[in-house]
Amino acid sequence: MLRLVLASNNAKKLGELQALLAGLPVQLVTQGSLGIPEADEPHHSFIENALAKARHAAHASGGAALSDDSGLCVGALGGAPGVVSAHYAGEVHTVPGEDREARRRRQDAANNAALLAALAPHADRRAHFISTLVALRHADDPEPLVAVGRWTGEILLAARGSQGFGYDPLMFIPALGATVAELPAALKNQHSHRARSAGLLRAMFTDAWHLAP
Repeated sequence: MLRLVLASNNAKKLGELQALLAGLPVQLVTQGSLGIPEADEPHHSFIENALAKARHAAHASGGAALSDDSGLCVGALGGAPGVVSAHYAGEVHTVPGEDREARRRRQDAANNAALLAALAPHADRRAHFISTLVALRHADDPEPLVAVGRWTGEILLAARGSQGFGYDPLMFIPALGATVAELPAALKNQHSHRARSAGLLRAMFTDAWHLAP
């Protein structure tokens, strides 16, 4: 069983990836559970940030690591929110005694409001989620595994649904007739950007790392 340190402390992202990689001989653990701080993400592209996060987690843990740099890209906004999707509205203030997930929910609400305000003058509301997964055997791995998945849809005028996180309540998927936040987790994991990148990564794990189910 290979331990993969996930370069994230997002519990919902961990759950999604655990489900998407189920059956492979890997054990996902968050970097936070090992006392590893989050890496800086100074770059302008998903691939650069994903690689930086994976190398940071691999170096700190002394082993294999997996990172996911994902976000929302809106054509009418020149690709924004892009790599700053998680803090598009700026970081929300800290509330004493508040746990990480509660703060994340407030951040999501602020980001959604900022997105709706930015898109208000635009008729074109097409958008896509993108997930860039990077896996490393060790911090100096010269051959990172890189998988990119995209999921297209359009941004609604108001939020719908209570599942998921981030921009899920605003992202409407025409082919499914629902927002991402209205989809059961199992259905989301069949179609999402992360499902697509994870599917590609599973094949790479088998072919390049010989991690057979």
